[in-house]
Amino acid sequence: MNTSHTFTTEDRKALIDTVQRFATQAIAPHVSAWDEAGELPRGLYHQAAELGLLGLGYPEALGGTPAPWSVRNAMSQTLARFGGSGGVMASLFTHNIGLPPVLAHGTPEQQAEIIPPVLRGEQIAALGITEPGGGSDVAALRTTARLEGNEYVIDGEKVFITSGMRCDWITLAVRTDLNSKGASGISMIVVPCNTPGISRSKLHKMGWHCSDTAHLRFDGVRVPARLRLGAEGAGFRMIMGNFNGERLAMSAMALGFAQACYDEALAWARQRSTFGAPLIERQVIRHKLMDMQMRIQSTQAWVDALGARVDGGDAGADWVANVCLLKNHATQTMQHCADAAVQMLGAMGYMRGTVSERVYREVKVMMIGGGAEEIMKELAARQWDL
Repeated sequence: MNTSHTFTTEDRKALIDTVQRFATQAIAPHVSAWDEAGELPRGLYHQAAELGLLGLGYPEALGGTPAPWSVRNAMSQTLARFGGSGGVMASLFTHNIGLPPVLAHGTPEQQAEIIPPVLRGEQIAALGITEPGGGSDVAALRTTARLEGNEYVIDGEKVFITSGMRCDWITLAVRTDLNSKGASGISMIVVPCNTPGISRSKLHKMGWHCSDTAHLRFDGVRVPARLRLGAEGAGFRMIMGNFNGERLAMSAMALGFAQACYDEALAWARQRSTFGAPLIERQVIRHKLMDMQMRIQSTQAWVDALGARVDGGDAGADWVANVCLLKNHATQTMQHCADAAVQMLGAMGYMRGTVSERVYREVKVMMIGGGAEEIMKELAARQWDL
């Protein structure tokens, strides 16, 4: 695979073929067992790293492979479609929300210490923003970090943290200006998770069963001041910028899950016979499949268009507004296709082990995580000065 910034058509095809094989062979057959166990094997990170998947989009100097958003989105979509598990995607790629602030705002020394071991699959990076008292209202966060000499002392809580139980690094949003109650007093610090004073509690969820999610408590946690990203008080802008990439990636994943539901529904309609004929011969079933395709095709076009725009350097207000609405559209497409697939599979669609049943349970976290639908609409409206 080409390691330059330019991906040829052959490079892209080779990557997607590799991703599909990995998802089909290393993920899909094991997802139900991993859901029952409540976690992924750590070895999966090493497998993904060896294929270059964890490092896609990161500089070669840090162990990655530079890649445009269009290629990264294609990888996410393919893994979602053929792996069929949001829990796998959430855990395996948590670093894609934890590391971008380090890559964008960290010093070369910070980047060299934190990023390469994660891209090699040896360590896990997470992001800590949400608190028990609020999620989307980032400016209201209460976790504090007071400077004592050359260390920050952190006190507070974070909740709903993906990979929180076993992450080695967490990029943490904290309030460093203890006299500020708004966005101006927020900073970002990368915290080693083996630091004394951190306690973790596992949370149990509707879906994403194989992805660990945690409630974290910080009680006098001392972190070297050298691990702060950028200047004090610059954290809010880092967080907001990070969300845009997360939302675009989630849209590609939601599209892949919608396709997974379509694939399963179509296969079922062809093999399942009722009243002497396959389901696919029933007009109502064909129309359900076409309703799914309408939404899948429109989402695909929008994902591709916004990927091309940001790859071309367009990430302005109009692009941000489109990303917000795309996330809503893509997750609604996922919701529609999951619902339609379960309905077509009938009782089988209600059984554990089918892709559609799993995706049906995972829809809501996709519609809430990274910014709830209502927040996305309001943010888009503000980008357009409405």
